[in-house]
Amino acid sequence: MKKITALLLTVFCIILLAGIANAATADKKIALSNNYAGNSWRQAMLKSWDKVTSKAVSDGIVAEAPAFTTAENQVTEQASQIQNLILQGYDAIVLNAASPDALNGVVKQACDAGITVVSFDGVVTEPCAYRIAVDFKKMGEIQVDYLAGRIPDGGNLLEIRGLAGVFVDDEISAGIHKGVANHPQFKIIGSVHGNWAQDVTQKAVAGILPSLAEVKGVVTQGGDGYGAAQAFKAAGRTTPLIIMGNRYDELTWWKEQKDANGYETMSVSIAPGVSTLAFWVAQMILDGQTIPHDLTVPFLQIDQDNLEDNLKSTEKGGVANVEYSLEDAKNVIAGK
Repeated sequence: MKKITALLLTVFCIILLAGIANAATADKKIALSNNYAGNSWRQAMLKSWDKVTSKAVSDGIVAEAPAFTTAENQVTEQASQIQNLILQGYDAIVLNAASPDALNGVVKQACDAGITVVSFDGVVTEPCAYRIAVDFKKMGEIQVDYLAGRIPDGGNLLEIRGLAGVFVDDEISAGIHKGVANHPQFKIIGSVHGNWAQDVTQKAVAGILPSLAEVKGVVTQGGDGYGAAQAFKAAGRTTPLIIMGNRYDELTWWKEQKDANGYETMSVSIAPGVSTLAFWVAQMILDGQTIPHDLTVPFLQIDQDNLEDNLKSTEKGGVANVEYSLEDAKNVIAGK
C-alpha cells in the first residue's frame, strides 16, 4: 500500500511540475501569418509548422497555433490578415512577410497591442519585431564563388530570382551580384523571376533562352534548378552548371545526371522547418525569456558527396528539411 501511495504521489508531482513548466504559455495563442503557399517549399514549411505546433498544443505548451495564408503574396491582404489576428487576441504572430517594410505599420500596431511578432524567412524591418533568417546575401555570393572554382575562365550567367518584392529575393540577388563583382570573369546576361516554383521557372527560362548567348552557369534561389534544366533540354541547349535547391525533383534530377555523366553541382537553401524555430522563439518570449531580436541560422548545403544521403531522407515530392524542437531552438539562440 505504501508503495502504491508513493507511486501515485510521484506521478502527481510529475504532472504538477509539467503543469508548472507549461503554465506560463499554456493559455497562449500563437498564429502564423504566411504570405504565399504556391510552391513545394512553402507547402513543406506549413507541414512542418502543423506537425510541431500540433504536438505543442496536445502537450499543453500553448493553447492553439493555427496557420493563415494569403492568396498571392499581396501586402494589403496580409496587412488585413494581421489586423484580424490582433482583433482576435493572439498573443504572438509568427510572420513570413510579403514585404520587408510595407507591413511595418501593422506590425507596429501588433507590438503596441502587446503582441509578440516573430518574422522569419521573409522578415520585416520594424524594430519591435524579431527576425530569423539565414545570411541570404552570403547564400547568393557563395554560388558565384563555387562557379569560379568550377569554371575559372568564367562566362555568361542566367539569374533565376524568387518572388518579386520579398526580402529573401532581394538579399540573395544582392549576394549574387556581389559575387559577380568579386569574380568579374562572369557576366549576368539575363534574369527572370521563377517564384521559387519549378513550373514558373521553366516557363520563364524558356521565354528568355532564345535571346541569350551561351550560358555557362545558372544561379538560383532554391527550387528553380529542375525547371531550368527542363527548359534548357526542351530548347535543345547544352545544360549549364545549375546551382540547385533542396526540392526532391531537383535532387533526383541531379542524382540521375551524376550517375549518367558525372554531372557535378551544389545546392544551397534554407530549410522550410525554420518556421518551427520561429514558433519556439515566440513561445520562449511569451514564457518571459530574453531572446535576441535578430537570429541567423545556417543554410542547408548539399554537395556531391552527401547528395544521396539527403535524397534518401527527403520525402518524394517534398523538400530536404530540418525541423526544430524546443531544445534545438535553445541551442540556436545560444549559438551552438
